[in-house]
Amino acid sequence: MPTSATTPGTPKGGSAVGDRAIRLSIDIANESGVAVDEVALAAMARHVLDEMHIHPLAELSVLLVDEKAMTELHERWMGEPGPTDVLAFPMDELRPPHLGGVNAGRAGTEEPGPDPGLLGDVVLCPQVAAAQAREAGHSTQAELELLEVHGILHLLGYDHAEPDEKAEMFGLQDRLLKPNGGLCLPRAGW
Repeated sequence: MPTSATTPGTPKGGSAVGDRAIRLSIDIANESGVAVDEVALAAMARHVLDEMHIHPLAELSVLLVDEKAMTELHERWMGEPGPTDVLAFPMDELRPPHLGGVNAGRAGTEEPGPDPGLLGDVVLCPQVAAAQAREAGHSTQAELELLEVHGILHLLGYDHAEPDEKAEMFGLQDRLLKPNGGLCLPRAGW
């Protein structure tokens, strides 16, 4: 049965980020048929968006789908066969300052920009993540969190097509993951 959780704030005693944590909206929808720790995914997303100084009224959607649905998305939007582990669908023109864009300066700066935005959707496939986790020797949940961070960075305009872009994106990904259990694994296919 699909599950969904919207986390517009942090419970008392939660994040010490202050006002930013109270209003950030993170929607987790699990349509994969696989049980995952949605609270942990929301916490990781909140951590990344807080660290990247994204506007406190920003909205993010994380969707977990089965292999069939991921295959359809992968083929339709990327033109590649079979399922993949993560896809990112940006909604607003959020770009880190070094990449420009209409909202340059919002991602990664000390102060959030003046305008909130719908960041977009990160789509994860737990079945693909489970296979990758077995190969890497860690839990499926840890793999899902790594993939979620990777997808969020794509929403913020980071890419890894060129060696310098890859070094920057994966360095940032590693930094964002370290405080949350030390999982910093490179991906050969990325």
